[in-house]
This record gives sequence, C-alpha cells and structure tokens, in this order.
Amino acid sequence: MSHTVIIGLVTIELHLDDVFSLKEKRGILKSMITRLQKAMNVSVAEVGHHDTWQSAAVAVATVTNSTAHAHQVIQSVLKWIEENYPDLEMMSETIEIL
Repeated sequence: MSHTVIIGLVTIELHLDDVFSLKEKRGILKSMITRLQKAMNVSVAEVGHHDTWQSAAVAVATVTNSTAHAHQVIQSVLKWIEENYPDLEMMSETIEIL
C-alpha cells in the first residue's frame, strides 16, 4: 500500500532590529518557536545565525498528504509570524515542497 507523503518546508531569514544581546534574541526566538508550534502544529527550529544578535534563520516544516495543504500551512505560518511578531522583519523566505 502506497502513501503520499508531502513535506512543506520554509526557511525564514529574520532581522531583529531592536535586539542588543544574544540572550535577548534567544528569548524572543524561544517564545516565537514555542507559540508557533502550539498554534500551527508544525516543527520549528533555529537553523542559522546563532551567534549574531540581530539576525536569525528559522525553519518550519509540516508533513501532510497534499501539496496544496503544505502551501496553505506555510502561508499561514508566515502570516502568523507577521501578525504576532511585527518587530521581526522577514528578510526572505525559501519555500520547498518535498
């Protein structure tokens, strides 16, 4: 029996303008990651710029059986971040459907 497995992945480059320490950055990201996981039922991890105060890279993934649903979840994630963390500037998003 064959099953369709679709993975939706978005990697987001963030700029944190008013952050002046790694501790402050990590607090904001930890809060965002935890809230995003609970709100959207997705996997989230910080994947880059670990030692830079005002930059971050975050990857968000979802597993589904539909390409359309994967795109919908990714768009909802991006909108959620914009609405809930307006001080985080999304510099770029890279979307992959695997």
